[in-house]
Amino acid sequence: FVPKGYRWNNLANTHTVRNQYSFMAIGQDISPVLFADGVNEKGFGAAVLYFPGFAAYDPLPSREDMRPPVAATELLHFLLGQCASVEEADTLLSTIRIVGMEDSITGTVAPLHWILADKSGKCAAVEKTEEGLFVMNNRIGILTNSPGFAWHMTNLRNYSNLSPWQMQDKEWSGVHLPPFGQGSGGLGLPGDYAPPSRFVRAAFQKSHATQPNTPEEAVITGFHLLDSVSIPKGVVMTDRNTADFTQYTACPPRNTFLPPITTVRSPGPSCRGGRSRSLQSAHLEGLSGRFPSLRSRNSPPEASCQPSLLRAVSPTLSAGLLILIWAVFPPESPQPCSARRFPPPSAALPDPG
Repeated sequence: FVPKGYRWNNLANTHTVRNQYSFMAIGQDISPVLFADGVNEKGFGAAVLYFPGFAAYDPLPSREDMRPPVAATELLHFLLGQCASVEEADTLLSTIRIVGMEDSITGTVAPLHWILADKSGKCAAVEKTEEGLFVMNNRIGILTNSPGFAWHMTNLRNYSNLSPWQMQDKEWSGVHLPPFGQGSGGLGLPGDYAPPSRFVRAAFQKSHATQPNTPEEAVITGFHLLDSVSIPKGVVMTDRNTADFTQYTACPPRNTFLPPITTVRSPGPSCRGGRSRSLQSAHLEGLSGRFPSLRSRNSPPEASCQPSLLRAVSPTLSAGLLILIWAVFPPESPQPCSARRFPPPSAALPDPG
């Protein structure tokens, strides 16, 4: 849990950021804590996912671009603490530079992209590549890993023949060919664990799952859907002879402060850290203003409270974990978010106003 008003220094050590909103997130403490996914008091949520072979960041030192640098690994913290909606995040992203910085454990720059969603039903995929910054409308509400989001959406057209309905009997040259059992409409749905296959599988099941009527039903439905892309330990091995597996799954409803979580050691859903509390009963109110207060490191220090880590884990599942629930549970009035492309740093920068 990170409280409203918490102040922290960016990894580039150039600015101090003051969070406008409280949020609950899951991550790993590698000094500092790096968050993988979370949701804030306004119902805005985000998750970071691995994006190897495609991510490209802005250079850290830049005399031409004076926008504040935010490391890719701290962008999720930055957005959760400053944004109440996908629209605000879309605007805020044009005011910063996303830079790559090595983490203290691996000594490498993590290639990442992000999925964002809010309680209105808006969802976006964010990618920073050599071509620039892309904030893309994500109506399907799913994100996995490489390739890019646009490729995954195009690839869905290869599976448009899939259906939840049973195939009808066929006849070839007078030979009667009835289908084997139920589920034949999904014949051809990929069952492996590669990112494109997980994207297709999650998109098909989410799009056809029965819409739940209550937040509780939405959580149950969400866990069922995520189970279909959950990776058991040992079935996916890396070239380093280590297992790539799902270590946790989180499904936070819009109005719940502590999300239900399953982990590799506790497969049943539970609320880590105590009983679930509504945001309203917690009396959490965001500060006024749309954008963060970025202070130069030369500014006088101010008192701040320290965040507490909900659970230190290393997530590997990449299927839009916390985003899925909002898309499953019908929003009040869903509106598509804007899809914008910002030019790379070498091109003329748009006017953020």
